[in-house]
Amino acid sequence: MNIEKAWTLEFTTPPSSRLAPRYVASLIIRQPRPKIANTSDNRMLPAFNSHIHRVAALLHVAKRHFSTIKVDNPPLNNYLTWNPLLRGTIQQLDAIAPRFELQKGEIEIVTHPAKFYELLKQKIQSAQSRIFLSSLYIGKSQNELVDLISGELERKPELKVDILLDCLRSTRDSPDPSTATLLVPLVKKFGKHRVNLRLYHTPHLHGFKDLLTPKRLNEIYGLQHMKIYGIDDEVILSGANLSQDYFTNRQDRYYLFKSKDLTNYYHRVQNAISSLSYQIAPSGRKEGFFLDWPSSNLSSQPHMNTERFISDCTRVLVPVLKSKYKDIEHEPFDEADGIIDAERQNMKDPVTIVYPISSFTPLLKPDQSTELQSILRVLSILDNKSSKFTITAGYFNVHQQIRNKLINSQATGQVITAAPEANSFYKSKGISYYLPDAYVYNCQLFVEALEKKSKVGCDIKHRVKMLEWQNGIVNTANGWSYHAKGLWINLPREEEPCMTVIGSSNYTKRSYGLDLETNALIITKDEDLKKDMKGEIDNLLKYTNEVELKDFTEGKRKVSYGVKMATNIITTML
Repeated sequence: MNIEKAWTLEFTTPPSSRLAPRYVASLIIRQPRPKIANTSDNRMLPAFNSHIHRVAALLHVAKRHFSTIKVDNPPLNNYLTWNPLLRGTIQQLDAIAPRFELQKGEIEIVTHPAKFYELLKQKIQSAQSRIFLSSLYIGKSQNELVDLISGELERKPELKVDILLDCLRSTRDSPDPSTATLLVPLVKKFGKHRVNLRLYHTPHLHGFKDLLTPKRLNEIYGLQHMKIYGIDDEVILSGANLSQDYFTNRQDRYYLFKSKDLTNYYHRVQNAISSLSYQIAPSGRKEGFFLDWPSSNLSSQPHMNTERFISDCTRVLVPVLKSKYKDIEHEPFDEADGIIDAERQNMKDPVTIVYPISSFTPLLKPDQSTELQSILRVLSILDNKSSKFTITAGYFNVHQQIRNKLINSQATGQVITAAPEANSFYKSKGISYYLPDAYVYNCQLFVEALEKKSKVGCDIKHRVKMLEWQNGIVNTANGWSYHAKGLWINLPREEEPCMTVIGSSNYTKRSYGLDLETNALIITKDEDLKKDMKGEIDNLLKYTNEVELKDFTEGKRKVSYGVKMATNIITTML
C-alpha cells in the first residue's frame, strides 16, 4: 500500500480580533482523501486509521495544554520618552499583562483608614449604575455600610450591586451572625437580578479534608483574597477588607483609579471569579440562606470533579489575565463592562502606565498567573547600583524568588513589616496565638541571610534594613495593627519612586500558591504622583524602628524552638 501525504500538520496564526484573544498557534489536521488501489492491503486500513485517530487525539490534547494566549498590547506611542531603564521593563511587561494608559490626575492616593471609609461611602452615595465589591469578608457588624447600599438601591432602580467574598470566612460563624447573614436581606429585598452576592469556595477543600478540618483552620486550603471596590467608572484597589478595624485603626494602602477602561477590567476579573462561585439565596433555614450553584455558572461545583473544575477555570480566567478585550466566547456576559475605547487606550502621551497583575494559581493548570513573574521582572532593576526599593507586608513570609532578588540586589532598600504588637493575631486565642512569633522567625531568617551574604565580601547588610512598624499595642486603647503591603522602586539617583504595586498580595508563598490575588503595577513619570508615592512611604516610616540580628537572639524577639519547627513545616500556608 502506498499512501502519499495522507496527513499534514499545519500551524497557523488566525487574524486578531478586538473581541477575542489571539492564540499563538492553532493546530489544524488535514486528511486528504487517499487514492487506494483495490488490493488485499485494504485490510490494513481499519488498524491504520485507528492509530491515526489516536495520534490526532493526542495532538489535540497537547494543543489545549500548551497553547498560550498572546497579550494584545499595541506599541506605546511615547515609548522613547521614558527612562531607558524603564523601556526594557515596559517591553517585558507588555508580554505578560494587559497595559492601560492614564493621564495626569487619574490616580489618587489615600493614606488613612478613616479617609478610605469616607471615600468609599461617598462613592457609593454617588453611584448611578453599578457597585462591585470584592473582599475576603465584610464585617458582620457593618450595618452602616449595608444600609447605605440598600438606600441607594431603593432610590435608584437602575443600580446593580455585585459582591464577591470568600465562602469559608463569610459563613464560618453560621448559623450565628456572619457576613452571609448580614448581606442576605439585600438579596431578599431587591432580588438576585439586582444584588448578585457570590461566595468563592476553594476547590482544594472537600471530602475528608472538609469533614476533619475545624472551621477556624480550613482557610489553610485557600481563600478569595482580592480587594476591589468599584463604583460606576472608578475603582479603588487596596489591601483592606471591609470591617471596622480597617476603617479606623488598621494601617493599609488605598489607590483610587479614575479610569473607565481600567474599572471595566477589574469588573471583568470579579465577574469571572463570580461565574465560578456560589450564589447566596434567601431561605427559611435557621441561617436564613443557602448556597446555590446557578446554571449560568461556567463550570460544575468544585467538589464534584476538581480536575474538570480547574480545567474550566483555566479556560475562563486565562483570557482575563492576558487581554484587555473581553473574550465573549468564554467569559460571563455583562453589558456594563462595555467595550474598551481603542483610541483612548492608544494615547499620544500617557504619563502613567498600569498593568493589572493577578495570581489565580489554585485555579489554573498550567499556571499562567501574571503577578509573580511581573514583580520579578520589576525587581531586576535592583541590579543597578544607586537604585532604591521599599517593600512591605504585614505578614512577612516573602516568596523565595522575591527574597533572593532582594538579598542579591545592588540597591539600597528597606523592608517594613508588622511588629508582633502590631500583628492582628497578637495574644489571640488558640493556635493563632503563635502566628506573630512565626512571622518574627521569618524576619530573623531574612536578616540572617543578609548577614551571611555580608560575610563573603558584600555590603548588603549595610544597604538593606529590616524595619518593624508599631503604633501602640493592638487591641488596646489607641493601639493600631499593620496590614499594609506594597512595593516601590526608585531609579538610580532619583529620590522619589516611579513604580509601585498596589493590591491584595502579601508576596508570600501562600499568595502564590493558595489564594486569589489581584493588584496593579504602576509606572509613572507624573511628578505629582511620584511625590504622593514618596509621601505614602514617609507616612509608613513614621512608626518604624530598625531591627538587627541581636534583637532576634535575645529579649522579646527570641522565638521558641517549637515555633521555629512549626513555621518551617507550614511555611506555604503563612
